[in-house]
Amino acid sequence: MELNEASISRRNLLRGAAAAAMLLPFGMTLASCAAPGGGGGGGGDKPKGDATADNPFGVAANSKVDAVIFDGGYGIDYVENAATIMQGNKALDGVTVKVSSSTKIAQELQPRFVGGNPPDLIDNSGANSIGWNTILDQLEDLSDVLDSDNLEGKKIADTLFDGVKAPGTFGDKFAAINYVFTTYGLWYSGSLFEKNGWEPPKTWKDLKALGAAAKEQGKYLFLWGKEAATYYQTFVIDSAVIQSGDDVRLPLENLKENCWSHPTLQAILTELHDLIQAGYMKPGGGGTQFTQAQAQWSLDQEALLYPSGSWIENEMKKTTADDFQMKGVREMPLDDKATTPAGFMRAEAGEPFIVPSKAKNPAGGKELLRTMLSKDAATAFSKEKLAPTVVKDIVPDDGFGSTALVSQVEMIAAAGSGMFTIMSTNLYGMNSDQLPIWNSFLDGKMSVAEITKQLQALVDKIRNDSSIEKIEIK
Repeated sequence: MELNEASISRRNLLRGAAAAAMLLPFGMTLASCAAPGGGGGGGGDKPKGDATADNPFGVAANSKVDAVIFDGGYGIDYVENAATIMQGNKALDGVTVKVSSSTKIAQELQPRFVGGNPPDLIDNSGANSIGWNTILDQLEDLSDVLDSDNLEGKKIADTLFDGVKAPGTFGDKFAAINYVFTTYGLWYSGSLFEKNGWEPPKTWKDLKALGAAAKEQGKYLFLWGKEAATYYQTFVIDSAVIQSGDDVRLPLENLKENCWSHPTLQAILTELHDLIQAGYMKPGGGGTQFTQAQAQWSLDQEALLYPSGSWIENEMKKTTADDFQMKGVREMPLDDKATTPAGFMRAEAGEPFIVPSKAKNPAGGKELLRTMLSKDAATAFSKEKLAPTVVKDIVPDDGFGSTALVSQVEMIAAAGSGMFTIMSTNLYGMNSDQLPIWNSFLDGKMSVAEITKQLQALVDKIRNDSSIEKIEIK
């Protein structure tokens, strides 16, 4: 999950491909990038060891594991921690792990795929991730990782949240294990709301009164930053799906004509437009770097609400006011007539990890993944990053002291199996083209009719481009 203005050309990624970069498009800051680790020649010279209960993939003694991890808002230290645990595993005699960072996965690793020496494990995330169909036939099926026992002796598949396989399955191949469980919501200061006697909104119809209350306190209801303008697109789409379900979701996902003209989407866009025109959106976001804008919310408390994925607390933990008590509620329906079950929300596994078949040590890549899915490694991630992994039952009731993490667990529990995701924006690489449209709309320079026309034009362009293979989403 990250934002990067320098995205790969959609045509280069998608020409003849069924799927584009499956980035988590929202909100992770970029950290400094080290060069990806080198790899030995792939192919047939893979080191081999004996498979045992404690070494299920047969990692060879004294072999080396090369991992390249996307360096976004979660950093790479959680994989380094798993590497330390793995190197201390006595069943793996002398195995060493090198963990390297990258913010440009496609640019730096596609040449290694072409050269036959890709890393053993890759976090294929970020705005510059590799298009799936360009490498799908070069990836290991990871079903055996889920079928293996974790370090605690339990079958990994039985320790994970439901739905983990779906986002990493392409056709019949389970090619990616997504590690971080992301919830999408509206985030606010619990202490600020309690001080003023405010209640978090339950529907879009609640927002005008809350905006007026904020204005009385010299505050705004919302704000935004230029690279994160499409957070509001996510908010609008997700809210419409919560209101009207697949009647909204499927036309958007499958690039249908007039999909942006759905009455629910139009009603929510109109609500947002009215809030902007009423002065409840802090102006100038189109000229503000997104983490600076977010600090205006989390540190300066100039706005009450911020729509984002659950990475927001970790991303802003160094620029959040004392006693902020960050909390979240699910993105909300238009009104109290939603057709979906109570608690229905967008939540999805992200940070997709892959193991290339032509890597020098794919068994080592799988073993590092197995280690990451252990209780100790997953708990350490949640405690440090303040976000749940796909490993369930590891976050204590106090959320390691994080009110935001407690909120996430509460939202997940309330949703049960009632969760959905939206794939088309990332699947077809639309985010970079949508950003200027949303910046203009949020700045009050565009009507609902105009934003509808421009967003629909992007959908139509992709649908009508015969060089882009389409995937039916169900």
